[in-house]
Amino acid sequence: MQPELVVVVKVFRFKNNSYLFQRAPKELFSFLRVICILVDCKILILSCIMGLNKSVNTIPLLLRNVVSNVHDEGRTFLKQKVKDHWEEISYNQVLNTADAVSSYFLELGICKGDRIGLLIENSPEYIYYDQGLQQIGAVNVSIYPTLSETEIEYILKDSGVKTLLIGNPFLFRKVLKIANNCPELLRVIPSFPDYEKHIPNAPVNAGILNFTMLIAEGLTRLEFYKSDIEKRRKEVLPHDLSSLIYTSGTTGTPKGVMLTHSNLVENVRVCLIQIPIIDKTDVFLSFLPLSHVFERTATYHVCCAKGCQIAFSQSLELLAKNMAEVKPTVMSCVPRLLERIHDKAIKAGTSAGGAKAKIFLWSLKTGESYRKIKEAGKNPGLILGLQNKLADKLVFSKIKEKTGGQLKFMLSGGAALPKNVGEFFGNLGIKILEGFGLTETSPVMSVTEIHRQVYGTVGRIIPGIEVAIQDVETKEHISVQTYDSFDEDFECDEGEIIVRGHCVMKGYWQKPEETAQVIDVDGWFHTGDVGRFLKGNLQITDRIKNMLVNSYGKNIYPTPIENTYLKSPKIEQVFLIGDKKEYVTAIIIPGKETLQETFGLKEDFFKNQDIFVENKEIYDWINQDIKKLSNELAKFERIKNFIIKRNPFSLEDGEITPTLKPKRKVIEKKYADVINQLYTNSVDSE
Repeated sequence: MQPELVVVVKVFRFKNNSYLFQRAPKELFSFLRVICILVDCKILILSCIMGLNKSVNTIPLLLRNVVSNVHDEGRTFLKQKVKDHWEEISYNQVLNTADAVSSYFLELGICKGDRIGLLIENSPEYIYYDQGLQQIGAVNVSIYPTLSETEIEYILKDSGVKTLLIGNPFLFRKVLKIANNCPELLRVIPSFPDYEKHIPNAPVNAGILNFTMLIAEGLTRLEFYKSDIEKRRKEVLPHDLSSLIYTSGTTGTPKGVMLTHSNLVENVRVCLIQIPIIDKTDVFLSFLPLSHVFERTATYHVCCAKGCQIAFSQSLELLAKNMAEVKPTVMSCVPRLLERIHDKAIKAGTSAGGAKAKIFLWSLKTGESYRKIKEAGKNPGLILGLQNKLADKLVFSKIKEKTGGQLKFMLSGGAALPKNVGEFFGNLGIKILEGFGLTETSPVMSVTEIHRQVYGTVGRIIPGIEVAIQDVETKEHISVQTYDSFDEDFECDEGEIIVRGHCVMKGYWQKPEETAQVIDVDGWFHTGDVGRFLKGNLQITDRIKNMLVNSYGKNIYPTPIENTYLKSPKIEQVFLIGDKKEYVTAIIIPGKETLQETFGLKEDFFKNQDIFVENKEIYDWINQDIKKLSNELAKFERIKNFIIKRNPFSLEDGEITPTLKPKRKVIEKKYADVINQLYTNSVDSE
């Protein structure tokens, strides 16, 4: 550690008599170290290179700051798998290619504030293009690759995208069908070779230029535009628009969320205070879409700020293989991935039965005991410590090897992580941090502290913002909390979560009325999420829009109930029904692999035209777990009847959003006849 890079902010005292020095100058650090030795305390240093002083306040300055103050420009920044090897790309290559992109844009006449589109999977090309447009003041409009032609056309027209980078032939053909409907679209830029054979016979108004040719053309004009690029970079201001991200939304038309450079950079700055163990040696494996603000902030922008390395996963299907190859130290993920790892680990450890299953279950129990004592700030003792080492050698290390064996932590976001899944990873010694936020909040509002885990919550409020819990009916503030007001014993009643501060968006693009509906006159952004504070940490209950009110007037929040039933290894998805109904029912999708293995099913079973499965044997098999897990719920929350859907809800069918949230109104309308039958053919699951 370089002492001159360490500066003091606070000294925290913990129950186990250790201190956390967040950034201490050399002389003060030495003094405090002596004091701690005298009073028999331990020193825990969790923060070194801050790297983000207040002058680093725009996206293009993040990477420039790393090259100036952290790494040599020849150091590897990005990695991608090319055939059978991982290609390394240096900071110098990234910056030079980004300058070529900027040069081309300037030649094309792109001005500050112009919108530039990206419809591409995670790749170095995304980074080149984004860095190139950001440093001349243009605005990143990233579009989910999974959206339909109609949705893509709406975003292109609404935002007025000038150029569009496209990642593969399928997306290229999709865009060319609607390109002539988008009058402001000047260029379509495929990032893959042989794009000519995918161009239709019908004329396309927009020009088409391969990305490789764009770079070549940009390089030829780079010397001419070099000083102009530097001038434009200096003219990018913190309050300028950096990105337009269109919310998928479970209802209504997508809205372009306006995020400024300040929104995004300040979010990174304070998150690094909250998670100070991230440093320049870390390797992030990126697989969540960069079109979503979570991955863009938690991986891309954090790595730009700290000098970490980014390796791009080839695909979700190859993620496990890539993890073993890259050996990441940090990964952003979604709860469903962690749930699948959990389910597979439990199945692999117990399915054989006998001694192997006993050792596996003993190891988990040992890990749980060890974890709980450590989290209480106590010493587990010699015997339990040795037992935990044995459990790690016999069981935990084998699971860790599948993640590459080097993980410091994984950051889970996008949805609530079931409490039992978080605890399972904690028992293995794998740290799972949870974060919470929305696109409109840049995105992070809260995140778990590395040294203080409260399972079932999404962590402590980040510095510099206020989060209030507002009574849904009276609109009174039940509680207002900040980073500085944190009290690990504090709890309050639930209500709507509202937030005010640097993370709140500038507004919705060209939608002042919709903006006024969510940001009130006092500057509070209304998230639409219901939650409370538990042990000082924020806990999410559900979305207000998801709330069901049964015919007896009882409020039912589906998400925690669905998470209870998702503890079953037999169940992949649960969609709860019960609004204005006498009791709760559900559409259930079984886990495909488990279903196949249990009943010897072939692939044809899942290709059957019948959407729902009418098989009493399968129904009874699932109902066994429904009955057992229902005991954890209040009677009015329990599933009384359900129907089995053959395949998961899908984005292609318009049933879920790109962030995998179910579109409640769409699903209820689409399957109205089947849902009605659940209330005419009632089967009591109790």
